[in-house]
Amino acid sequence: MQYVSTRGGVPAASYSEIVLQGLARDGGLFVPKVYPQVSKETLKNWRGLSYAQLATAVTSLFAKDMQRSDIARLCETTYTPEVYCHGREGTDFKKIAPVVWLEKDFGILELSNGPTLAFKDMAMQYLGSLFEFVLARKETRLNILGATSGDTGSAAEYAMKGREGIQVFMLSPAGRMSKFQKAQMYSLQDKNIFNIAVQGSFDDAQDIVKAVSGDLTFKTEHHIGAVNSINWARIAAQVIYYFSAWLQATESEDEEVTFSVPSGNFGDVLAGWIAKQMGLPVARLIVATNENDVLYEFFRSGRYRIRDSAHTFVTSSPSMDISKASNFERYIYDITGRNPERVVELWTELAEKKEFLLNAEEWAAVKASGFTASRSTHADRLACIKRVWDQYGFLVDPHTADGINAAMKERIPGVKTICLETALPAKFAATIKEAVGFEPPVPAGYEDLLEKPQKVLEMPADAELVKNFLVEHYSLVYVKKYNCKNVTYNLTGKCSLTNVADLLKSC
Repeated sequence: MQYVSTRGGVPAASYSEIVLQGLARDGGLFVPKVYPQVSKETLKNWRGLSYAQLATAVTSLFAKDMQRSDIARLCETTYTPEVYCHGREGTDFKKIAPVVWLEKDFGILELSNGPTLAFKDMAMQYLGSLFEFVLARKETRLNILGATSGDTGSAAEYAMKGREGIQVFMLSPAGRMSKFQKAQMYSLQDKNIFNIAVQGSFDDAQDIVKAVSGDLTFKTEHHIGAVNSINWARIAAQVIYYFSAWLQATESEDEEVTFSVPSGNFGDVLAGWIAKQMGLPVARLIVATNENDVLYEFFRSGRYRIRDSAHTFVTSSPSMDISKASNFERYIYDITGRNPERVVELWTELAEKKEFLLNAEEWAAVKASGFTASRSTHADRLACIKRVWDQYGFLVDPHTADGINAAMKERIPGVKTICLETALPAKFAATIKEAVGFEPPVPAGYEDLLEKPQKVLEMPADAELVKNFLVEHYSLVYVKKYNCKNVTYNLTGKCSLTNVADLLKSC
């Protein structure tokens, strides 16, 4: 299995070669030269497998340069009930990601049983083991630079903390995450974890990651890699739970299932698209958005029109407050007939005009691809949270509520529909209380999370500042706790030892 860039400017490479790179050197995203195919007979043979066994089978299709025994060992040690045991009371944790049926033909895929209570754990825990394995084999190290709108950051940090040869530098939008999300990230005291709060939106943080990754000399010299869903290994690991959900939902290899997916960076739903390309019987993929409805607009018109941070709304489903979906490029690559020249043309137009419009042939391909979209407002998600609780006794987070709203509008009668869960409600207590009148239960072990000391450095959205910080991280002290209040130091100039000394004097 070889991988190529969506922009066609780099040689084909193997799975092990690309997992440490993130972005390709030409600025594109890695995709398989050809998607592996899964036959109906194979689907039949996969029935009855444990999640770890299924993960081994799916991953082996993408990682042809790795020994299956190594993949099996990584999957067997990652996907255990001991790791994925943080969900709702009564959940069958042995299934890792069980489908809970609220109605005969409508269910929720529980993806939030991992250590950070969000779906990102499903792939990130595996990536932690994979990175450590590959780094040891190559005798090298990795500095992970990532951006998060809330859940990716904590999932990455929990997966990578204490790992040999790995350091994590995670950018997050200052003041735009829930208290629980911030506490999960900023309370980590591990020496290889560094949090940077960027003054701006998630898109600003993501632009910095792309800018730093685009400086090939710096990227190579400082061993910069990515853990966001721009990393193909993340996407490949997410493909697994689509197969798992389908196997739980169906009895026949011909039965189709619809998936509704809360979407921000387009990675989660892209994994469903890839599963469909591999042969999984998927009737429809529903893209659920909040007030930041760039993807909704695209799937209704063929126009992809991004927004700047000033016009990206702060909403009650904050992990979806994204107006530039990085993984969208992989989908467009497929829609344009896997034409890298056309992708470059469209993304050049996007950079210049902040939008592009597909031609008639491409738009026809979108309409034939099985995608549809819906959007929700704050009032919509509050009403959905209350309705699902009142009718089914099942409490959902605001993002999953967006997914349920979309599913109810766009589902196909008579076809089973599964909504992918984003996170546990505990991560968004204020919104849950507004919806149902009480705060959601906090899983055991997380009761005092908000009271823990936090460390984070806040700085302007400037790629050069981030570069300097990365180079000199070992000399920085982030936060001290005084009188139960977290103090954040602002870095406004060049990150240097002199500035660090000044910061320390101010403590």
